[in-house]
Amino acid sequence: MAKTLLIIAAISGLLAVAIGAFGAHGLKGRVTTDLMAVYQTGVQYHFYHTLALLLVGILMLQFPEVSLLTWTGWLFIAGIIIFSGSLYVMALTGIKWLGAITPIGGVAFIAGWLAMAIAVYKHIGE
Repeated sequence: MAKTLLIIAAISGLLAVAIGAFGAHGLKGRVTTDLMAVYQTGVQYHFYHTLALLLVGILMLQFPEVSLLTWTGWLFIAGIIIFSGSLYVMALTGIKWLGAITPIGGVAFIAGWLAMAIAVYKHIGE
């Protein structure tokens, strides 16, 4: 599972760079300043949680018996898709109701961080 999460993290990083570059160059002058800020928020959280996903994969290599790390990884992936994805689509289409979906991704991020904290506390170290 660690290998799978590390591959997903690499692809997610690739996508974060490509999506960020598209926003910086392809959307300039095409979307409002407000929607561009929404888009950039999606890119920012996408990058943060790609790095978090990379960390989870590395932890899984060191501690393969800690199954809660698998949940952590999937929660981060869900957060990237739902949180950042909804912001990308909202910025590109102007469909404001997508903002109602975004917090679900935020909850997935929070749950992922909590799962990581519990995994480390219960299974790693002393």
